[in-house]
Parts: sequence; C-alpha cells; structure tokens
Amino acid sequence: MKLLLVTAGSRGDVEPFAALARRAAASGHTVRIAVPDRSGADLTGIDVRSLEADFSAMIESQGVSPLAAMRNLREVVRPVMRGVIVNAAHAAREFRPDVILWHPKVLSAPLIADALGIPHVLVETVPAMTPTREFPAAGTVTRSLGPLNPLTYRAASAAGAMFRRQLDEAASVMGVSRPRRSSRPAATLLPISPAILPRPADWPDSVVLTGPWQSPTSDGTPGDMTDAATLDPAVDAFVRGGPFVYAGFGSMAAGDPEPRGRAIVEAARARGVRLLVATGLGGIEVSGDLRGDDVLVTRSVDHAAVLPYAVAAVHHGGIGTVQAATAAGTVSIVVPFIADQPFWGAMLHRRGLAPAPIPQRRLTAARLADALAAAPMYGSAVRSVAERMAQEDGTGAALQAVEQLGAPSIA
Repeated sequence: MKLLLVTAGSRGDVEPFAALARRAAASGHTVRIAVPDRSGADLTGIDVRSLEADFSAMIESQGVSPLAAMRNLREVVRPVMRGVIVNAAHAAREFRPDVILWHPKVLSAPLIADALGIPHVLVETVPAMTPTREFPAAGTVTRSLGPLNPLTYRAASAAGAMFRRQLDEAASVMGVSRPRRSSRPAATLLPISPAILPRPADWPDSVVLTGPWQSPTSDGTPGDMTDAATLDPAVDAFVRGGPFVYAGFGSMAAGDPEPRGRAIVEAARARGVRLLVATGLGGIEVSGDLRGDDVLVTRSVDHAAVLPYAVAAVHHGGIGTVQAATAAGTVSIVVPFIADQPFWGAMLHRRGLAPAPIPQRRLTAARLADALAAAPMYGSAVRSVAERMAQEDGTGAALQAVEQLGAPSIA
C-alpha cells in the first residue's frame, strides 16, 4: 500500500506522523510524509517531502497569540497555510498514494483524495472535530455544556471559509473544481491514550482512539537510561545528579518569557529541588542572575530520556507532552497558553492525575510552589495510568486501522 501522510504545525504535530511513517515502512508499505520545514522532529530514514511552510518562523515572528494571528492573517498566516494546502496537492499528484492520512490543518486533503478516487483518514490530534455529548471540543471551553457540547465542534468547520482561494488553487492542481462538500473520512484516528481520554460512547465505530504513536526505537521507559546517548552530556550529567523538576513550554512563545522563568526558578528553589529548563521557541527565559548549579537551561530535550527521572513536569499542556509525562509516570503541572491546552489541564485535574492547571497569565512563584508541593499526592494515580499506557501499541493500532480500509495489498 502507498501511504501519504501530510501534517502541519510544530514538532508535536510532526512527531506522531513520523512514528507512523516508520512503522508503516517497516511493515512493508511504501510511505512518504509531507511536512513543514524546521519542525524540529527527527525525520531520519523517512521519505520526506517539504510543504515549503515554516510554522516555526511564524511562531518566532508573532508568537502564539490568536490576536496576532488575525492581525497578520494576510501577511504571515495565509502564506504558511497556502504552502500546506497547495503543496499537499502537489505531493499527492507526485506520489499517487492509495490512502492519504492528514492533520486537521491540511484543509485540502479531502478534496485531494476525492480527486484521486482514494480514501482519506483524518488524524484528529486533539478531540476537536468528532462531536460528542460527553465533553466540549478541545480548544473551546473547559467545562461541560451538557447537551450543548456537540455545538462546540462546529468551530472546526469554519477554517475552510478563511482559505477558499488556497483551496481553489489546490483543486486546480488536482485538475478539478473545488466541491461544495468533500467526502467524509474513511476513518478517524486519534493518537491519544484511552487511559487519559476515555472513549466517548457516542463516537461512531470509524473513530479509533489508538493510543500515542511512537517510533519503534523509543519505548519511553526508564530502564538503565539507554536513551541517555541522545542527550547532551551536560543534560545527561544533570539528570543523573538526583531529583529535579523539568520545565518546558515547547513552541509557546507569548508575552515576556523572563517573568515566567523567574517564577519557575523561584518556585523550584522554594521547594529545594533542582530545575531543568527547556526554553523551546522562547516560552521561558532564565536570566543569568538566576542560574546556578541547581538550574540547567537548554534549548530542548528528549522527553523519553528525561521525564522518567523528573519529580514533576511543568509544561504547557500540549497532548504530546501530556502523554510523554504521564507515560513516564511523572506528575504534570500544566500551565496552559492556548487552544487545547486548557482542555488537557482541566482533564488531568478532573481525573485526579495533576494539580489544578495554572493559566500562564496567572503563573507566580507562590502558585507554582504550591503545585509542586501537591504533586506527590497524584503520583500513585499517574503511575497506575503509566502502567496501562505501557501495554498500548498506538502506532500498531493506527496502522491496522489503515490496512483494514481495503486498499490494494502490498505487492
């Protein structure tokens, strides 16, 4: 089977697709992955096609503020989304796949699949597109609206209206006119652990909660620290040096990162614990006067190699980091910024897996120190979920769902 995987966004949006691409290729399928530039994800050994879109540059230039995105819609956002929408069509024409798997930002994927006469599979990276009565769409509100919850999922359909011209261009690449409606996905896959998000009873059978997608070489378990080879020597030595708190906000560049860095350092010192900081794309800044032997600052780390040894993980609440920390048996302290992050912070707290989230605008040393003090209370529940996650093979479940679509068998 020829599989085209198309994704968009930052590292957390690319890594699951890379994991599935590796697993599918190892199983004998012919796989190509179309991705944005400079995502930071490891794509070695994969057949890669660039979408000529740089989400990292967009974040670095304007941060992650939705208001900034609207102000810069024409000059910044549209060109990036054009790269995704139109170049996905070029990638499909070049590769001629049997199935397309697509990230929700790849708005042209359904029309591309219809033009080729092939099935397409939506990869719902967060639960925001398949309606349910059990909870509101991630990225809308954090409290249940009861019978009104399904209405919150209508927001996802509005994106197509913002990029009609780009969708017309993609249709032209495929030699068709843009249809008023495209076909529905043959399947919808969510690379999320059911141990974290129980499957809603009202989801259709075509929606599969697979568990997280991980590359075959990364099991995320502590073991004897065999993953340490992937670490910078300074980080490796720090991780081996005793208990520490991890703090990292990934691609969340918003506002002034220095007060956040100061609050995190002061909270860790108030609790008498060392601190490992990953600055990412600029969400945290630790000034020189705050650094010392008890604080190590780096650009990024391998979560699988670090989080199993952290006493707590302070992070933004992206689903990738939520699952990495939980699978490691490490309690999360979620400091949400935007989108689905408040959803996951509220979900973890509601299920007894984390202290109450601290919105990034309300982050203070005192609040964070209190959360760090409370973190051990959640350790047993998190470790129990980690044991369940260790039994999951999300990547295998996803590949099995794709193989069952009835596409041509492997030659």
